[in-house]
Amino acid sequence: MKFLIAVALAGLAFNTAAAQELGNGKAEYMNSCAVCHGPEGKGHGPLGDELVKRPADLTRLSRDNGGAFPYWRVFAMIDGRTMVPEHGDRDMPVWGRQFLPGDVKKYGPNAGEIVTRERIHDLAGYVETLQQ
Repeated sequence: MKFLIAVALAGLAFNTAAAQELGNGKAEYMNSCAVCHGPEGKGHGPLGDELVKRPADLTRLSRDNGGAFPYWRVFAMIDGRTMVPEHGDRDMPVWGRQFLPGDVKKYGPNAGEIVTRERIHDLAGYVETLQQ
């Protein structure tokens, strides 16, 4: 399963020029999330049928939260590093852990953590734009 996810993520990777055209949040979403959640965020990505649990419809988060976008809950879910393992398995990758090694290698330990958090903020902000 991890191999399938890695292959699908590699297939959706954008180059730097495409990322700049899309904006950081959307480019990050297309690189990291669309393979499962789909380009529109409705949970219909190419790997969705391969997963045990269908990915969430990200366009309904505000509606399911009384009309307010749950920004910090979305941020925590994407980051995943503060989730409590005793609460059960995560169906979604822990992007905070996946982003951090490359960011640390490129920017150093302190700046790498800042860049990782910024990438997650960009993602959460983009998910907010998907609300219907």
